[in-house]
Amino acid sequence: MHNGMSGEVDKQVERPSRTLFARSAREMLRPEQGTPPPPKRSRQSRNQFVIFLNFLVSSAVFVLVVAAVAFYLGKREFDAPGPSTTAETIMIRPNTGVREIADLLESEGLISDARIFLVGLRVHDADGKLKAGEYEIKAGASMRDIMRLLESGKSVLYSLTIPEGLTVAQVFDRIAKTEELSGELPDELPPEGSLAADTLRFTRGLSRKEVVAKLLADQEELVNSIWERRAPDLPLKDVNEFVTLASIVEKETGRADERSRVAAVFLNRLERGMRLQSDPTVIYGLFGGEGKPADRPIYRSDLDKPTPYNTYAVDGLPPTPIANPGRAALEAVANPSRTDELYFVASGDGGHVFASTLKEHNENVARWRKIERERAAAAEAAAEAEPLPVNGEPAGSVQQDAN
Repeated sequence: MHNGMSGEVDKQVERPSRTLFARSAREMLRPEQGTPPPPKRSRQSRNQFVIFLNFLVSSAVFVLVVAAVAFYLGKREFDAPGPSTTAETIMIRPNTGVREIADLLESEGLISDARIFLVGLRVHDADGKLKAGEYEIKAGASMRDIMRLLESGKSVLYSLTIPEGLTVAQVFDRIAKTEELSGELPDELPPEGSLAADTLRFTRGLSRKEVVAKLLADQEELVNSIWERRAPDLPLKDVNEFVTLASIVEKETGRADERSRVAAVFLNRLERGMRLQSDPTVIYGLFGGEGKPADRPIYRSDLDKPTPYNTYAVDGLPPTPIANPGRAALEAVANPSRTDELYFVASGDGGHVFASTLKEHNENVARWRKIERERAAAAEAAAEAEPLPVNGEPAGSVQQDAN
């Protein structure tokens, strides 16, 4: 076909056609030609045991770190000052478990955490060493302080003082009224003079019968030891007479500088067959172990009342002691002063004046009576000079309601 141009024929150039196909995911991930392959994982790294082992090591390290932190925090809390702001007393009863103790301390506000306290006990190997007792926990005491205190067993101590010169009945009354003791007293009173004068230190809960048993044992040991060291020429038949005279000396004077002289007077009178004429024996015969009421004076008529203990009326010593004598009175009787004195009377200054003759004694008695009269007059004058309030009633008196 001709297009009007000479000699040229239109030729259609044919080009090969290309069809585009989507590649698969595997083909897309396949590396291009010429790219080096990635390194292959070792068989060891692919081993499941190694993977598990790595997990265990990692877990162990984590646990150790957590434990170390917990230990540090727990130790700091164990040693830190406690939450209490005042001293408190706590009672740990026998056979109380450590967990109960820890819970008790926490409930009383003495420790912050019972669990930390228990762990601390275990770490210090003290969970089986805590002792029962009553303890005073100081303000701000740490758990370590409390642990050491309960380990030591240093419980709160109470005192019971038995003075010289009390009767057995009066000693029993003191023991009965001591609230920190427990249990009942013995059903029967022991013999007069058989209890020691002493100050006992004890922990709460000690039984009253144990206290009595100790006082009995201590007095027996004391009396026997002094009796064995007595002067050889004492006019005393046996230990009972020894304790009886010591009890009279105990009641006659409380001054250390004159006990042996008072003892000598009574021993001299016994040797001469003279009656002892001791007021304390008269009082015991009238009132027994309960003692004379404080507001009850001794009347002249009391000296004439017949009792086995009235040494104004009976010869020699009374049948039993009239009180519990202390060491000093026992020592005074066992080794009295060497003197010929037979009398003594109050001096007015808390002591006594002594005499070897009746004449000298009567003069001493006259002086004492004069002192008594002067004191009575001074007391009466002071009462009369006491100012009265406006209403005319004595100062300090209770007015009666007007009818």
